[in-house]
Amino acid sequence: MSITPDLTAEIRILTLYNLDSAMEGLKVHQNAGAEAQRAAQRLFEKGLIDQPDGGYLTELGIHCAEHIQAALRILDHSKETA
Repeated sequence: MSITPDLTAEIRILTLYNLDSAMEGLKVHQNAGAEAQRAAQRLFEKGLIDQPDGGYLTELGIHCAEHIQAALRILDHSKETA
């Protein structure tokens, strides 16, 4: 599996979610840029968020965001210890 620009944009959106609060969502505004808007739409179509312009993470979205954010913390930490 390769990391495409579309996948990178989706990962960026998922890293913005605060996993400490299920009551905190996101809104991808019109001025956020076309890439972010398309990424949010794709995440919605994949069932990871509940609105095409952000909203809240679904149960699947929570699991996905947890794994992505954990992986990024590990990779970032590994950079510091190298």
